[in-house]
Amino acid sequence: MSQESIRLSIEQQARRAIIQHAFLRWESAVIVAGTLLLSFFSHPFPWWPWWGWPLLGVIAEALIVYTSLTDAETAARVVAELFREQFDPRQVQDRKLRDRLSQALEYRERIDRAVRQQRESVLRQHLADMAAGIDDWISQMFRLARRLDTYHADTVIQRDLKAVPKEIESLQARLRLETDPAVRGQMEATLESKRTQWRSLQKLDDTMERAELQTEHSLSALGTVYSQLLLIGASEVDSGRAQRLREDIRQQVMSLQDMVDSINEVYDYRVEGVRLK
Repeated sequence: MSQESIRLSIEQQARRAIIQHAFLRWESAVIVAGTLLLSFFSHPFPWWPWWGWPLLGVIAEALIVYTSLTDAETAARVVAELFREQFDPRQVQDRKLRDRLSQALEYRERIDRAVRQQRESVLRQHLADMAAGIDDWISQMFRLARRLDTYHADTVIQRDLKAVPKEIESLQARLRLETDPAVRGQMEATLESKRTQWRSLQKLDDTMERAELQTEHSLSALGTVYSQLLLIGASEVDSGRAQRLREDIRQQVMSLQDMVDSINEVYDYRVEGVRLK
């Protein structure tokens, strides 16, 4: 899922959640109850139509929905909750990876808070545009962590990593002692098959080790982006510093995407029966 689609999807969910929340507010309950009571028991003027109170109730309810949707704090809180729900670190069993994802989400929330605290509208919009890539950044970290988590829990792969080198060593020892040509031929074929398997296992393990380091590096880079974001002033929104920061964010997202693609090339796996994308 692209950066734009991730943000768009979460923002659409947030709008629906905010509207639902608006109808569940105590003010809404008061308006509904008051509208019903006034409609049945209050007719202030002879010319007052039967639909007068319901119309005022609808207008008042619409104002509550509007103020809820335009409240920046409420919107930010709902988006953060939905983002944390969609990219929940608790879905990852490995403690180190789970902690890194939790810290990444904390950085995201701090970056979002720092952007909202900016009073200067031009600066705030520039920072918001710059920080938009953070969502895609964290979503790629999450995808990478899920793959690493599954790999660590893959008992077949972990067993083969330990067993195959011993099997190769054993076959080599037996081959040195074997004199029967037919048996030697079969043993050589088996040995070559084991060596091919071991090369694949090594390539996979090397890829996963690089992915592990990538998550650690990406978290550090996210912390650096946060600190640099705090240093950008209104006079720098179009400066080289802001441009470099935007480029750093883009590069991090691309690096994470490349690593996910590299894993997908060498490791076809499923989590709870579903192929991870």
